[in-house]
Order: sequence, then C-alpha cells, then structure tokens
Amino acid sequence: MTYFTFLRENVRWLSASYLLAMFSGFGQTFFISLSAGQLRLEFGLSHGDLGLLYMLATLGSAMTLPYVGKSVDHFPVRTVAVVVVTALALFCLAMASTFSVWMIALSFYGLRLCGQGMMTHTAVTAAGRWFSEQRGRAVSIALLGLPTAEALFPLCFVTLAGFLGWRGAWIVAALVLLLAVLPVLMTLLARNRVPSATEIASIKPEGRQWTRNEVLRDPRFWLVSCGINAPAFIGTAIFFHQVYLVELRGWSLEVFASAFLVMAAGVVCASLVIGPLIDRFSARRLLPFTLIALSLACLVLAQYHAPFSPYIFLGLIGISNGFNSTLVSSFWPEVYGTRHMGAIRAAAFSVAVFASAAGPGLVGWLIDIGVPFDLQVRVMGLYCLIFCAVLALMARAYRERETILKTE
Repeated sequence: MTYFTFLRENVRWLSASYLLAMFSGFGQTFFISLSAGQLRLEFGLSHGDLGLLYMLATLGSAMTLPYVGKSVDHFPVRTVAVVVVTALALFCLAMASTFSVWMIALSFYGLRLCGQGMMTHTAVTAAGRWFSEQRGRAVSIALLGLPTAEALFPLCFVTLAGFLGWRGAWIVAALVLLLAVLPVLMTLLARNRVPSATEIASIKPEGRQWTRNEVLRDPRFWLVSCGINAPAFIGTAIFFHQVYLVELRGWSLEVFASAFLVMAAGVVCASLVIGPLIDRFSARRLLPFTLIALSLACLVLAQYHAPFSPYIFLGLIGISNGFNSTLVSSFWPEVYGTRHMGAIRAAAFSVAVFASAAGPGLVGWLIDIGVPFDLQVRVMGLYCLIFCAVLALMARAYRERETILKTE
C-alpha cells in the first residue's frame, strides 16, 4: 500500500494523531523558552533560577506521567484527548496570568505534563494501537506534527508577542486549543477505527502481552532505554546551552536559528523513510542503527567550527530525531504487545523526560567546572557508538526470546 492510499483510507485517525502531536508543541521546550527572557525580567530570576524551576517541573511531569498515562488503556482516545487538550489550554492561561514564582513552576509543570507528556503519548499510543500491520507508517505520519510545530509555532509566538505581548500570545494559544483544536479532534474521533478485512487477515497472532510491572523488571528494557534516550539527553542539553555554544564558536544566533529549518526537514525525511522500513523489516531489526546519525552529529559539532557546521549538525540531529522517535514508538508495542501499551509507553516516556531534564543541568555543571565543551560532545558521540553495539545485542536478545516463545 502506498503512502497516498494509506492516507486516503485513514485520513480521519491519522489527522487526529497528527494534530495531537502538533499541538503538543505548546508544552515543548522550543515554545516555552520563548517566554524565558520576559519571565526572568519580570520576576528577577537568573538563568540558573529559571532553569532550576524548569528542571523540577519537568521531573515532576516525568513522575506523574506513568500514573496518568495509563488512562489511554482504560478510556476511549476521544475522552482522553478532550481532557488533555482542555487541561493544556488551562495551563496556557495560567502561564498568561502568572504573578509569582510558584505559579511559573505550576505552569511549567502543567505545560510539560499535558503538552510534552500526554499529548505526544496519546498521539503515538493511539496510532500504534489503531494500526497493527502499518504501525510504522502511522506513527511516522503522526509524529510529523512535531516538526510542523517547530517550524510554525516560534514564528507565530514572536509575531503575536510583538502585537499583544508575551502574555497575550499565551492567551491566543489557549483560545486556539479550545476553539479550534478541541472541536476538530472531537469530530475526528467521534468514530472508532475498524480494521479492514485485509488488515484482519494479515494480522499476526499476538504473542505475550506484558504488563508495566513485568516490563520494568525486564533488564532489557532499561538497557534499551539507556540507548534510545541519548537523543533526549544530548539534544536538550545542547539546545538549552545554544547561546553559550554560539558564543564559543563565534557564530551568529541568527545563523544557528535558521539551521533549525534544516533540522525540521531532516525529521520529516527520516520519519517518512523509516516508517515503511519498520513495516517491512520490524523495529527490532532496525534498533541498532538508531544512534548512528546522532554520533555523526556529535562528531561534526566537536570537530568542525566553520559557519556552515550548524546546518550539517542540525540536519543530522533532525535525521536522528525522526528515525529514533518513529522507531521507538513502534518498538515497544512490537516487543511487549499492545494490551497494556498506554501504561508501558507512559513509563518509557517518563524515562525520556528524566533524560531531557538531566542533560542541561549536567552539561551546565561541567561547563562551570571548566570541562571543555568539545570534549563533552566527543564523549556523547562515543556513548552513542558504544550503545549501537549494546542495542544490537538487545535486538538479538529480543529475537531469541521470540524464537523460544514460538517453540513452546
């Protein structure tokens, strides 16, 4: 089945997943950080103070997500989407009306939990559950919402803030969620997806359906998590300290910012390519290759300081993000089953959020004690190469387990 045919036959549900992923952007770092300067100015906060608030809020979100994320296993996607979109809109309004430091922390927490956490979690869990035989394509299409948000939302926010102020821009974000996104999602999700006869005939027999507690006791889960969450740790750490990086390299911030368009293009291209490959070969077989682009990105950033380097670096980061996010979203249901996937994916996603929270703090501390930034990036690249081998071993371990189960 071609992409066009797949889209035409499933546009209702693919659009819903795409919109959930896209409007998770209101809770992503690239959007929230646009208000950082005004928050520091109005409340007299230092970079470290605001960074600490953001880290604590993100960690709080990570600890909450395993509990609220399993709601996708027990309630219809439409119900979960309505609650999450409404909550995200309320936290956008909270950010717009914040009047104290504790309210900043609460707004950060809500935006991270509902936006980065539940919106993305619901999008990929629903796509993975609706489509079994075409799971890779479905997830890759859903996750295209993220680069769409990265390309559009910052420019829209800056433009609106110029006319309405930064608080006014957050009010507009809340209104868009309540008056546009919510009604559209309610319409799209009014009807559940029913697999076609061809899909039912091609569905493979389900293997063991793991529970969340069983997965958390599986050492392979933790070893794989240490590898696939490298992009979250490395990407967030470098982007959080991008001003320091630009000053260190002698680049202009405008040049570095313009390279994000290359990153968005890399995400789109990688997502569209990896989806059909997953459907053909399986996510497990492709697992060992997920960190190759990121290791090359670290090499470029550490070794080459020319003005064109940001474009190559961010292009490779985009390829890495597109490959990794699509593969991981298909990998967990492939090896652990779909019955408890809401709870399992919520636990896995909370690990990713912990990684994204730890990166900026650790790298910032290493910078403060004088560890060269280039050395840090080289170590990150070496870590990725080592875990390419570890992930190859884990892929083999999962395959051997599958073989044993078939012979029993």
